[in-house]
Amino acid sequence: MKALIVSHYGKKTRLKSIEMPNPEIQEDEVLVQVAAAGINLLDSKIRNGEFKLILPYKTPFVLGHDVAGVVLKVGSSVTRFKVGDEIYARPADYRIGAFAELIAVKEQDLAIKPKKLTMEEAASIPLVGLTAWQVIVEKANLQKGQKIFIQAGSGGVGTFAIQLAKHLGATVATTTGSGNVDLVKSLGADVVIDYKKDDFEKVLSHYDVVLNSQDGKTLEKSLRVLKPGGKLISISGPPDPDFAEEIQAPWLVKLIMRLLSFSVRKKAKRLKVDFSFLFMRANGSQLREITSLIDSGIIRPVIDKVFPFEAVNEAMAYVESGRAKGKIVVKVR
Repeated sequence: MKALIVSHYGKKTRLKSIEMPNPEIQEDEVLVQVAAAGINLLDSKIRNGEFKLILPYKTPFVLGHDVAGVVLKVGSSVTRFKVGDEIYARPADYRIGAFAELIAVKEQDLAIKPKKLTMEEAASIPLVGLTAWQVIVEKANLQKGQKIFIQAGSGGVGTFAIQLAKHLGATVATTTGSGNVDLVKSLGADVVIDYKKDDFEKVLSHYDVVLNSQDGKTLEKSLRVLKPGGKLISISGPPDPDFAEEIQAPWLVKLIMRLLSFSVRKKAKRLKVDFSFLFMRANGSQLREITSLIDSGIIRPVIDKVFPFEAVNEAMAYVESGRAKGKIVVKVR
């Protein structure tokens, strides 16, 4: 099969196209013919080596965290899927590799593709959808009538999270550029702050939840818009001791994570708010919940551009530029 590999870590590293053996599937896996793959900032960060502490992939390896395609073969213990099924998934860590013609995916990480969506639209959903779900439903337990601040509302996670939070009955505030105000309002945002003109800290107060996806300075300001007992859940770091325990990190990595998050945890404690870090994980059952929301018209995908498979490097550069509205996808076949 044709695949795009990271031959060595580095910001200037371009993915290389190679021919490699087709994946062998285990008894609890399915072989998927990839139709489309989503591009995420996580792909760039892993290629750059920024996540080696958490995910020490050995080079060379195939990137890609979002896949939509067709089941070609099923393992002997697979019961939920059959050959010919149209599926989508965020493959588990250490099982990634959507930038290829074929990929083996664990049954537990898969879901049937939403009926209404094209393959390209379906490939845009898993990582951002699961991230939003795990922050808003699982970790924050967002309730009707609460207030949530979702940063970068026109980005991949933002466009999904706004729709999910609105469906749950929350008041949603977000930041975006002036050119994307209409987009985020159409998704359900109640309070829209142009980050180039206004300081969100002066506009927002007494919020229940913040979904933080920006830098450390924005994180600190976001702690101050929460009411006492409010929760800030960060998907952009710093990782905290709870996360280190969750991934059963070696003691040195646990120490590093404790030190990295010490300052923000101290500030959160002083403000009587809760800080936690979330690194999303593959989850087929949550993806099935998301499928039902999409099939019922509650959530729609937002795609900026679809690139050809050969242009993955250009697609990643576009995601890194921060200009994308919603998701970027590559069409594999």
